[in-house]
Amino acid sequence: MELEQLQAYLESSDSQNRLKALVELRKYDSEIAVPLLISRIQDQEFIVRSYVAMGLGRKQNADSYAALLELIEFERDPNVRAEAANSLSFYGEPSIPHLVALFHKDNNWLVRKSIFAAMADLNAPAELLEICVEGLKDKDLTIQETAVDGFTLLVNTDKSEAALNQLLSLVNHKSWRVRARVASALSKFNSPLVEAALIQLKQDQDHRVVAAVLETLLP
Repeated sequence: MELEQLQAYLESSDSQNRLKALVELRKYDSEIAVPLLISRIQDQEFIVRSYVAMGLGRKQNADSYAALLELIEFERDPNVRAEAANSLSFYGEPSIPHLVALFHKDNNWLVRKSIFAAMADLNAPAELLEICVEGLKDKDLTIQETAVDGFTLLVNTDKSEAALNQLLSLVNHKSWRVRARVASALSKFNSPLVEAALIQLKQDQDHRVVAAVLETLLP
């Protein structure tokens, strides 16, 4: 698509045309693409704004980085915020404090899941531990489970002991879903404390937790 046609599509009243134009921007360098992406940052359709957020992660410069910070701060739709958080992580280490701050501020489950996934790919064990601990406080069990899984990513880091202690504190959690996840997670750690915890979980009142323990014993 020629640039003139692409610009016309971006101004179209048909959101499908706007989406087509945003996809075409992948073929252009950042100097051209970023201003055009930013021109649709307040589009009335959330799916268009999601594509903008996606594009800003792939066409990286100072302006696209600033635009993503604006999206995670002011965007009203959690789908777009989640996409923006993911795109922000492509900028590497500079994105880490912003992602952690967003996790503390934004309790939407989709946004938090996106941040968990992003942080798993960044070498930031202290910050990953921080959001996992915060995630355990979430009312959404899905986020609590994801936090438990996140602790396993800290096994071979200097935060391994802290992660293990968090998991051990969850052995008596009120939710069987969390206890089952803890059983699986504990098997990734090498510590005498793990065996005792798994023995307790093997006698859990919920058969699904017991099954999770037995699965850890499979070769």
